[in-house]
Amino acid sequence: MDAEDPDHWFDEAVATFGDRLAAAREAAGLSRSDLAEKLGALPEIYCSWEDDAAMPRANQIQMLSGMLGVSLSWLLTGEGPGIPAPHEAAAATAEAEAELERLTEDLAATQARMELLEERVRQMMLRLE
Repeated sequence: MDAEDPDHWFDEAVATFGDRLAAAREAAGLSRSDLAEKLGALPEIYCSWEDDAAMPRANQIQMLSGMLGVSLSWLLTGEGPGIPAPHEAAAATAEAEAELERLTEDLAATQARMELLEERVRQMMLRLE
């Protein structure tokens, strides 16, 4: 396996448990202290896990997996359902930005049609007076 292969970004050969834990936490939008509090762990202890200075107990790893929405096997080894690799996240971001641009254009076109319709209604109301 090539460590530069983007499909193996979080594998054991490339990333540590702490790397995967930090990436999953960030993907979930949580700070270290937020996740430590949710787990009932001291922030210093939690930080030692992300820094690969210590490992959580098995039940804590299982809880982390559930809280972060990743599989237990991904958290431990990088294999299985986890968070997208950076290249996948970048593609998803570009796709979302393109969709947002299309929606913005559609909204502008709809607004222009509404303004025309509003003017027609206004003109019809003036004729009725």
